[in-house]
Amino acid sequence: MANRSVSPTGVVIVGDRPKPTQDLYHLWLRTTWPRALVLIAGTYLLVNALFALLYLVVGGIASSRGDFWDSLFFSVETMGTIGYGEMTPATRAAHSIVMLESVTSLLLTALATGLVFAKFSLPMSRLAFSQKLTISPMNGVPTLMLRLGNERSNVIAEARIHLGMVRTEVTKEGMTLYRLEDMTLVRDTSQALARSWTVMHVIDEKSPLFGMTPEIMAAREVEFFASVVGTDDTSLQPVHGRHRYLDADVAWGARHADILSERDDGQIEMDVRKFHDVIATEPTPEFPYPRKA
Repeated sequence: MANRSVSPTGVVIVGDRPKPTQDLYHLWLRTTWPRALVLIAGTYLLVNALFALLYLVVGGIASSRGDFWDSLFFSVETMGTIGYGEMTPATRAAHSIVMLESVTSLLLTALATGLVFAKFSLPMSRLAFSQKLTISPMNGVPTLMLRLGNERSNVIAEARIHLGMVRTEVTKEGMTLYRLEDMTLVRDTSQALARSWTVMHVIDEKSPLFGMTPEIMAAREVEFFASVVGTDDTSLQPVHGRHRYLDADVAWGARHADILSERDDGQIEMDVRKFHDVIATEPTPEFPYPRKA
């Protein structure tokens, strides 16, 4: 049976050969912290259980009752260099296994330390993308907008966003293509992304959205991909974020709610609770988007 896996882009891969041992480091960096801790603890216990079985086979542990649990306890004490002194190796075979376990302990400790540090030091962005794309007039021109935010209190320097649109296209020969088109933005760079940024694409004659309607967008299975890269000004490490929007995520005749307001003391207040809110614009529900002849 063919192997199936689902990617974050929504594309189902069929027939891909699994390569579990060729990309373990990448899988480790992508896994969650709870799974990582369970994996480390499980590996530790598994290795100790294997050595416990070896001690059961060769014996030679002084003050041991000769069962699996005492062998396991002795293995954990050996690997952890605890050495309570109640159980000690008494034969040459037991000493040999203790020596082998000591070397294994050094390697596992070094490996676990490196993996934990690599995962802990991995730069993680907390970029927030609005749940909806909106299309509404901006200075009288239909404009596609999305809201981008930084959930941390620091600044992302030289943040750059790229917006692309994927649509289904059938050629005259009957071939189905999934065409990716770049969308020109009013501004694609922010020197200092703090908390909020409204990204805009003007729908004019040069726009791939020119002449689109909600029905056409759904029929062409339009998707949007937004990707952001920048530099965290605290860690000075590169950060990135990516979000996918389907045609159902586009709010026609709407815009994002205002989150900035001026306080009585003259300071600017940002209400992040309204980050994902959208409000209807006029006219609704119909909107005079340009139609191709």
